[in-house]
Amino acid sequence: MTDNHKADRPGRLSVEREVIDGVRVVTVQGEIDHDVKDVLSEALLTEDGAVPPSRIVADLSGVTFMDSSGINVFVAAYQQVSGAQGWLRIAGAQDSVLRVLQLVGVDTLIPCHPTIEQALNA
Repeated sequence: MTDNHKADRPGRLSVEREVIDGVRVVTVQGEIDHDVKDVLSEALLTEDGAVPPSRIVADLSGVTFMDSSGINVFVAAYQQVSGAQGWLRIAGAQDSVLRVLQLVGVDTLIPCHPTIEQALNA
């Protein structure tokens, strides 16, 4: 499934979801900010007609920018999956995005891994 939103700014955010060994892998490309936070939140937490996923890896290798809106989405997703005895992990964050996660301490709450494979096998 691919969701491309914000037609006024084409290519701004692309989100793809797949399931690998029972884990939802959400691959995000583009910029995460206030305008697209709902798209990210829906990709992380909405399960079409079923219970939300409890194990998620967010692949941020294609994310070039993230502001506090993205941080808030990740914290909310972490809280939801933790309440369901699950987990959320971040994979492949570029240095600029990883720096934001570290500055606000999200990396102490949500484990950050260099690759999807490492996040899946942690």
